Amino acid sequence: HTLELPPDGPDPDRVDDVMLVRRRVSRILYARQFFDYPLQPTLQTLSRLGWVKSARIAGSYGLARLLPVRPERSLEDFLTNRFGRHLYQTFFREYTEKVWGVPCREIPADWGAQRIKGVSIAALIRHGLRRLHGGGGDLAQKHTETSLIEQFLYPKYGPGQLWEKVARLVEGRGGQVLYGTRVVRLHHEGGRVLSVAVQDRQGATATLTGDWFFSTMPVCDLIGGWNPPAPASVQAVARGLPYRAFLTVGLLLRRLRLGGGVTARQLASRVPDNWIYIQEPGVKVGRMQIFNNWSPYLVADPETIWIGLEYFVNEGDPLWSLPDDAMVRLAAGELERIGVIDPEAILDHVVIRMPKTYPAYFGTYDRLAEVRGYLDRFPNLYLLGRNGMHRYNNQDHSMLTAMTAVDGILAGEDVHAALWNINTEQDYHETRSAPTGNVGTTRAV
Repeated sequence: HTLELPPDGPDPDRVDDVMLVRRRVSRILYARQFFDYPLQPTLQTLSRLGWVKSARIAGSYGLARLLPVRPERSLEDFLTNRFGRHLYQTFFREYTEKVWGVPCREIPADWGAQRIKGVSIAALIRHGLRRLHGGGGDLAQKHTETSLIEQFLYPKYGPGQLWEKVARLVEGRGGQVLYGTRVVRLHHEGGRVLSVAVQDRQGATATLTGDWFFSTMPVCDLIGGWNPPAPASVQAVARGLPYRAFLTVGLLLRRLRLGGGVTARQLASRVPDNWIYIQEPGVKVGRMQIFNNWSPYLVADPETIWIGLEYFVNEGDPLWSLPDDAMVRLAAGELERIGVIDPEAILDHVVIRMPKTYPAYFGTYDRLAEVRGYLDRFPNLYLLGRNGMHRYNNQDHSMLTAMTAVDGILAGEDVHAALWNINTEQDYHETRSAPTGNVGTTRAV
């Protein structure tokens, strides 16, 4: 798929259906100081860590290169081999264990191979040298590892705007989009899926038939609604696939204490981050978004700052079940303790809980092939996206699974196997062509 962009974009103050070209800035907050994310082997990094700690990191990295852990069984092995044990313990272990809720030594190395396969000390050095020589500046960034991408396209009103646009296009062509409706049963016969039973918020049910079926629901829900039931072994695997849930505390602020005290109009020059990874000890928050920096159009009042504090939880655990007001107090207290905000600067708040956000690579994950093998017998069913495939793909690759499935159907080709090959190699599958551009440049959706 080629991304063709016009040289001059529309004015986003007048046009809503635009993509903003944004500069990606993510940093780590550790010991009340900012470090680049991914970590860059620069003199600034070394000076902030201190020369003693830096020497330990360099020594442990050298040892990891000389005596790598073999075989790589766990995520701890994977990260230690690429960054050294000391750097892994300083910048990777705590955050990763916040996300997954289990020690890194209990997470299979598959997770690293899925999300950070191309990132290592050597890759960071190569990337830095490319930047010094002016490489990697165009929007395509085809040969840049996903974690090192420096620019991206972002809808004016956030990712949801993209899917609202898609829904309008579908409806404009005679299609139907059902809202507030969930699939409760899938009926199959003779090796084909024939229909789905759906239920709306009022409890009313209906049966919908179709020729092709695309599932992005969690695998456990898909197999749980399978009729006639799947074999007992397949059901057991589906039930045992674990997920991490996601809880966001949104705070509307007058200012940040971070960066020496920052107002909304100073963000771009002093705290330009999209995400800040919280590595400070003693707090549960894992990451902070600054929505102004994703798109200024997400914030109604340009004199205010919207931040989102991300907590990684299990459904039903104490944080998940905490009342909203108590959750806001906890989040505000943590940010005050690590020097990010003053509680009196809070103007408003919201708490959003999202179940089954991160498919996890433990539990019965090592038997996922049994579920895949069974469902691949149904040629008119396609498993897509992060939850549909129980794979921790990023958004681009998740969308690519859907495009690949549709392209295959239109071409009369069986692409079931091809879907599972997406994101198993280091290059993106898309071919892009794009102009250079500065932050704030816009392109039509």
